[in-house]
Amino acid sequence: MGAVSAQAAQGCSVDYWVQSQWPGGFTADVTVHNLGDPIDGWDVEWVWPEGQSVTHGWNADFTTTAERVNAKNLSYNRTIATGASVSFGFNGSWAGVNREPFEFRLNGRVCDGTVGEPTTTPTTPPPAGGDSAMEQVAAMQPSWNVGNTLDALGGETAWGNPLITEALLARVKSQGFNSIRLPVTWDEYMGPGPDHTVDPARMERVAQVVDWALEQDLQVLLNVHHDSWMWIDDLPADHDAVLAKFEALWTQIADRFKDYPPELSFESNNEPQFAGTEAAEGDALNEELNLAFHEIVRGSGGNNGDRLLVLPTLHTNGDQARLDALKATIDGLDDPMIAATIHFYGFWPFSVNIAGFTRYNAEVEADLVGTFQRAHDTFVDNGIPVIVGEWAVLNYDHNRPGVHQPGELLKFFEAVTHHARENGLTLSLWDAGQFLNRNTLQWRDQHMYEYFASETRSGTTSFDSVYLPGDGAIAPSSLTLNRNGLQFEGLWHGDEPLAEGADYTVSGDTLTFTAAALTRLAGDRDHGVNAQLEARFSDGVPWRITIITSDTPVLSDATGPTSSFAIPTRFNGDTLATMEARYADGTNAGPATWTPFQEFWSNFRPDYDAGALILTPEFLASVTDGQPVTLTFHFYSGATVSYTITESGGTVTGTA
Repeated sequence: MGAVSAQAAQGCSVDYWVQSQWPGGFTADVTVHNLGDPIDGWDVEWVWPEGQSVTHGWNADFTTTAERVNAKNLSYNRTIATGASVSFGFNGSWAGVNREPFEFRLNGRVCDGTVGEPTTTPTTPPPAGGDSAMEQVAAMQPSWNVGNTLDALGGETAWGNPLITEALLARVKSQGFNSIRLPVTWDEYMGPGPDHTVDPARMERVAQVVDWALEQDLQVLLNVHHDSWMWIDDLPADHDAVLAKFEALWTQIADRFKDYPPELSFESNNEPQFAGTEAAEGDALNEELNLAFHEIVRGSGGNNGDRLLVLPTLHTNGDQARLDALKATIDGLDDPMIAATIHFYGFWPFSVNIAGFTRYNAEVEADLVGTFQRAHDTFVDNGIPVIVGEWAVLNYDHNRPGVHQPGELLKFFEAVTHHARENGLTLSLWDAGQFLNRNTLQWRDQHMYEYFASETRSGTTSFDSVYLPGDGAIAPSSLTLNRNGLQFEGLWHGDEPLAEGADYTVSGDTLTFTAAALTRLAGDRDHGVNAQLEARFSDGVPWRITIITSDTPVLSDATGPTSSFAIPTRFNGDTLATMEARYADGTNAGPATWTPFQEFWSNFRPDYDAGALILTPEFLASVTDGQPVTLTFHFYSGATVSYTITESGGTVTGTA
């Protein structure tokens, strides 16, 4: 687009600020600083990278053509003196993700902070891969793993997921993801040495999925996955044979995909590990494989000469020693198209619910902040992009309900995405079917997905539930607001706002529900959920607060075999948080001898429909025959219930 008025010297910079955002909409301000000669008449132009659009604007005349937007001056703000600025704003719509425009132009010149002759090259979107490793990895955010599929042992559907389809990948793209990580396990499809030929049908199936993803404008990160523990981990004991197989595999992958566009990248191998080694030896072996991978791909011709290559730390661990070892490898390569990768499943006790870590507390937060800060300081701050190639929490699965308290899990997800943005890390969600139902192509928990999709902070409270007794007077109840830099805007029950003063009060960060409001919301006070509220903040996903009526759960005596022992339980509207196990002398009982709080699901689990608390055979096998064990069940209402079991000769006797 040509200049509206000719200037001998043009230059500008732009401040773009999303004031607020909500599902499907946002408000943004734009300030343009004129660095060149005075302007009489201006036209600011940009291209939306994700198809956003302006719905209503002010202080400018807006026109939109396809993905291109032009904001032109009005009569009262047509002039911009040298060093002066002009501002305008708008409401917009978005779907999936809401990225900033990749560049702005003032009267045709790119606003990059420099001053010079007018730019006449038309504005066009950048290539999906970007021009550098940092740009390409940034363009991959957010990313999604096609987990437990092409990496499954026994065939693509052996671990419970359907075949990957074009429809699945189209759905992933429509949900705002810009890339997929494609885990592939190759061992079952490789012939004997010395050639270790990959079955052509397998290679073509992988290529078909890559093609489908690229057609959906998804970048693809292709890797060598469970081979890491199936045979690569034997490198110390059978060095030459394992290395030859690794090199043969990557030679074939590199050759098959050498002519693919830069939107396809390669990852050396998944979670590298080496049997019988200490950390320092493992770092050296990991470097050896990463260097072999790099040499093979770079020397294979085609587009592989400058394709993005992704190198893992040992175990894809984020500890400083592991990061330093990989940083030394990357520095030695002196290759600008290299990225580092780690995995992150959170603070382990919280991630599996053991040792009493049922809440997203300061310790869980510190582990997250420390890991991402180390990755940033070691790599990103030195021009090396980082992909968190897998992230989620361990033991979360739709087939294992209750391991994590829903609100505490959402706090973790919200914090991970925030701290990743703060540290410039690209996140790839590990999804083995627990998040996106691949049969229906619907999210198993739409509200949870909204936290994955949000690109801003969301407010929360100290807990997501208010528990009320089943009878007697209801007292006021308070929660602490975690504003996360946002403004608290009120409470809603469905479409109806609650009245501040009559229904709730806010003093500092203390949100208090009045007795009258809780009594009304509790209704008939049936056990379980009585009402669900929304706490709305100035940005992000509304926070849900559940009003629950419960009484102390009641456990009954029981006798049964260790193979299937269950405690009859009336939960009375309450929800199980964790279980302690101790012998009479106070020592810990159960597989986790270092803590009395045993691991949820693998050692104990609730069955709310059946009215039972189940003690698993694994837990019962670990207790000493004939010695009574006191179990203390902790519930999220704050209630605790004790129960005694004695295992003897394969039979368990339980006493309330």
